[in-house]
Amino acid sequence: MLIEQFYLGCLSQASYVVADEGSRKAIVVDPRRDIAEYLDFAQQRGLDIVWVVLTHVHADFVPGHTELAEATGARIAMGEAAPVDYAIHRLADGERLLLGDEPASVAVEVLATPGHTPESITLAVYEHCSDVAPHAIITGDTLFLGDVGRPDLLGAAGRSPDEMARELYRSLRSKILPLPDGVLVYPGHGAGSACGKALSSETVSTLGAQRAGNYALAAMSEDDFVATVTDGLSEPPAYFRDDVTINRAGHAPFHPGDELAEVAVEEAVRRAGEDCILIDVRDNQAFASGHFRGAVNVALSGRFAEYAAAVTLPARKVLLFGSRDQVAEGRLRLARVGVDNVVGAVTDLESLVVRPDLVTTSSRLDAQSAEEAIDSGGVQVLDVRQHGEVADGSIAGSTNLPLVTLRDRIDQLDRDRPVLTYCAGGYRSIAAASLLEALGFSDVSDLLGGYAAWERAHPDTAKA
Repeated sequence: MLIEQFYLGCLSQASYVVADEGSRKAIVVDPRRDIAEYLDFAQQRGLDIVWVVLTHVHADFVPGHTELAEATGARIAMGEAAPVDYAIHRLADGERLLLGDEPASVAVEVLATPGHTPESITLAVYEHCSDVAPHAIITGDTLFLGDVGRPDLLGAAGRSPDEMARELYRSLRSKILPLPDGVLVYPGHGAGSACGKALSSETVSTLGAQRAGNYALAAMSEDDFVATVTDGLSEPPAYFRDDVTINRAGHAPFHPGDELAEVAVEEAVRRAGEDCILIDVRDNQAFASGHFRGAVNVALSGRFAEYAAAVTLPARKVLLFGSRDQVAEGRLRLARVGVDNVVGAVTDLESLVVRPDLVTTSSRLDAQSAEEAIDSGGVQVLDVRQHGEVADGSIAGSTNLPLVTLRDRIDQLDRDRPVLTYCAGGYRSIAAASLLEALGFSDVSDLLGGYAAWERAHPDTAKA
């Protein structure tokens, strides 16, 4: 038996290859869209990928089942209740996928574990189909390390968080907790994912360790569980809605090698004010020093895919600005979260020098200058951190609109008043400020160094 984890840190997302080393047949679970790593792994080990299994309809990324099926001929499978509009094999609770000949075959058993979504499944992996207990469970977004999947996301198909949390409670108690302590736990996400609220940075554990240390597996009533797992949830990114729609309908294969059209800088600036959003993927210092009018800054150095998808307006196409390598990386990472309408790029960095008439700079205020601007009156102070971060302190009088949902809440701000944005350290605040400018706000600044800088300058007054 072979279980290989592929962990993508920038999305905190894990995918898996499970194979029978005798038959050389393999299953890929929850793959990302750039599938070369799975194909290379299979080729190196002489594996034949025969199944692609999705544990549920994902909200945070678009998986690569379409791409792997096209490349390998593998069959796509999901839980029996999956609300999708494309052809799949529907996996019944208790169904087994055998990867070899009995009784020595590796077996993958389907456990229906609704709660995060109605169709969520966990895969129990048996080294031999005759074994009494599984060697490992691949839990998708049902059980994380230190946490469980959120019951409030859009994949719940109209059911309330309370209803989904009750299903999750029963799934955990009836399907997962009865398994032995030694069973390995392979989750779908790690720390940083918005699909949970307290995920561990570890990527593999045992059920015994989770039984002892995971708050959601502690002995408690169903009502207490519901109250616990629904408390303190962060705002889900706006693009989750887009990805659920894509993942229910199906998508065309993404081919990373396809050329991206080079766009003249004049056209990019013009279209940034019309039918496109122009995303500048350089770091925020370079952006602040000089960028094209109408550009929005989301740097590749951070959690680019999530924030770029969050600021991308659904009705607009996407243009990218950066070096050739940066643009290629940006396009790939956007595709992972379902942003496929990238129609071109500007990769000539010298154009910033050649066309100064199209270039502007950003207003970034240090803590002292920000305080003076606030004291002068009339400034809208916009906190773009998640709600949970605000509990640790905020600038008095600020409005909290997390960056991940800002595109849907622009109308809550007054376009005729100056705006000062801030986050924890500056990455999200300049993205928010540049988005507001691109949408027509005329006087926008962001707090240099973020709330951390403000707190250092105001240690006694920072708590709101």
